[in-house]
Amino acid sequence: MFTGIITDVGEVRRVVRAKATDDTRFEIATRFDMETVPIGASIACCGVCLTVVAKDAGWFAVQASDETLSKTTLGGWREGRAVNLERALKFGDELGGHIVSGHVDGVARVVSIRPENESKRFIFEVPEALKRFVAPKGSVALDGVSLTVNEVEGGRFGVNIISHTQSETNFGRLAEGDAVNMEIDMLARYVARLMEKD
Repeated sequence: MFTGIITDVGEVRRVVRAKATDDTRFEIATRFDMETVPIGASIACCGVCLTVVAKDAGWFAVQASDETLSKTTLGGWREGRAVNLERALKFGDELGGHIVSGHVDGVARVVSIRPENESKRFIFEVPEALKRFVAPKGSVALDGVSLTVNEVEGGRFGVNIISHTQSETNFGRLAEGDAVNMEIDMLARYVARLMEKD
């Protein structure tokens, strides 16, 4: 489990596509103290919960299956890409964002970005199947960042990104048309399930 509070922005330093399988290995540069991260630990990489399979000072490697590549933005990752990173939540840690599982539900796209005072207003478009889970003042995780939804109109919703979030995540580098991993709020998922008619 994660909180959606990014603690490092890493960078893809190597991508290795396996010939025998559909898996892809990503090596990610990080400021994390890798001596404190065991092999097998979970790290959210742009919101995708991945397992550390190798590491050394200043970097770690994860492996993504073909399913993960097809359902997230990872299939398009190249060397140099900025990656929002968060280590798994420990008991007793502060829950600063909201509960995030690291299981991506789909890919949203940036429709527009405009300045709004010292913030930026991002408008995202979501897949048809996910729009019913997005509500004003509800939570959503985009590229692993816990955000509050401002407004919803059909399959589009807006969020405000403050200057701190722009500088401490990959949101400062996003442009119109870019894709982001989206995880809907866990509570919204269960409420929608309860509301379904048999």
